[in-house]
Amino acid sequence: MSNVNKHLTTGTGAPVGDNQNSMTAGGRGPTLIQDVHLLEKLAHFNRERVPERVVHAKGAGAHGYFELTNDMSKYTKAKLFNGVGKRTPMFIRFSTVAGELGSADTVRDPRGFAVKFYTEEGNYDLVGNNTPIFFIRDAIKFPDFIHTQKRDPRTHLKNPNAVWDFWSLSPESLHQVTYLMGDRGIPATLRHMNGYGSHTFKWGNAEGEAVWVKYHFITEQGVKNMANDVAAKLAGENPDYHTEDLFNAIENGDFPAWRLHVQIMPLEDANTYRFDPFDVTKVWSHKDYPLIEVGRMVLNRNPENYFAEVEQATFSPGTMVPGIEASPDKMLQGRLFAYSDAHRYRVGANHNLLPINRPKVEAQNYQRDGAMRFDNNGGGSVYYEPNSFGGPKEAPQYKQTPFEVSGEAAQVAYDHNDHYTQAGNLYRLMSEDERGRLVENIVAAMKPVERDDIKLRQIQHFYKADQEYGERVAKGLNLQVPQEVK
Repeated sequence: MSNVNKHLTTGTGAPVGDNQNSMTAGGRGPTLIQDVHLLEKLAHFNRERVPERVVHAKGAGAHGYFELTNDMSKYTKAKLFNGVGKRTPMFIRFSTVAGELGSADTVRDPRGFAVKFYTEEGNYDLVGNNTPIFFIRDAIKFPDFIHTQKRDPRTHLKNPNAVWDFWSLSPESLHQVTYLMGDRGIPATLRHMNGYGSHTFKWGNAEGEAVWVKYHFITEQGVKNMANDVAAKLAGENPDYHTEDLFNAIENGDFPAWRLHVQIMPLEDANTYRFDPFDVTKVWSHKDYPLIEVGRMVLNRNPENYFAEVEQATFSPGTMVPGIEASPDKMLQGRLFAYSDAHRYRVGANHNLLPINRPKVEAQNYQRDGAMRFDNNGGGSVYYEPNSFGGPKEAPQYKQTPFEVSGEAAQVAYDHNDHYTQAGNLYRLMSEDERGRLVENIVAAMKPVERDDIKLRQIQHFYKADQEYGERVAKGLNLQVPQEVK
């Protein structure tokens, strides 16, 4: 649309006669409070920043589509996964975890990998990371874990003492620590990394049969990583390197793509598998549950406005569609509440009405009012349920598939506490060069830790995963592996 002869207006639409000079009492002032245009500009400017995300603050996003290449109706009735060739529009947000909104892209950190599918049954958010696992497996530990990744409240500096103290006291973190400190801890670009749902989810088909499922987005660009020295150089010279790379690739028509695969586990296997399949610190063996291709995701359009689309985009693992449900994964169960609650605080109770979050199908419910309700707020329609005035009502065919639960209501840990086998397997899968870089990264990260007891406690975990692993880290820190673990 042409901007020729367009008048500048206030937020309420009144034309502005002078946008260069504030209204004053004479040439030297003081400024008059009746200059409502000045007051509106300053007041709006003061409020231009919504609170940044506590985690995943720094991010980049893009629009695209998901095309189904393998019909999944055998496993799920979710329509986006039914019918080969079906295309679903989507939006993705990539992010770092620990840093603030202005932090560098090329730090050693997991990357958020959050996909919003605008399906014909409503939005479906798959909110994962570029790692198939996580540091903890119970949501009650999440605030404490994130506190260790943030700034010390006294010094306002990152605190390696807190990081390694927490990890050494939380041995379930070892698998993810090994992954993070390895080569994949710093992806070369956002286009050259895989994405994962990380958690276990449940799929249900039209016949009411259910399976457990894990998601894997495999990059078609190939996995490429970044060396420490290059990452550090870019962090200083171009802290927005990943954001810029993604934008430029799409702008130049080099559209990045990922192949979505899933692992499928029969419900009954969850009771006998050698690892708890709901423990997000563990993976399922691909030999036991091979990858099955589902479809292809392509990013082909940049946002027109970063704030409106990337910053105000809200994702929640609880945003699901019929045929996709939660599992008993304790970390996932906490996220089902926490993510949407964060958005209600950060963006507002009506965040799902914003264009970037609004479903392509009409939402029909009895939610009313709240700040920034900018549609017709339900008009004069019925505003409660049940009612006898023809308002929307429940549809029993969309009930979730049942699964059996048992036991006493209590605060209990996962039954399986082998935190070392998979971390050791990951170490042994690495080439000698990869192991060398892993150990170098860990040693460099642990050297600033002031207390040897914290270092020794962590070294024990490395040793239990693989003796060589522990011994090489200990040697790098000029320490000895404690005798009690040998």
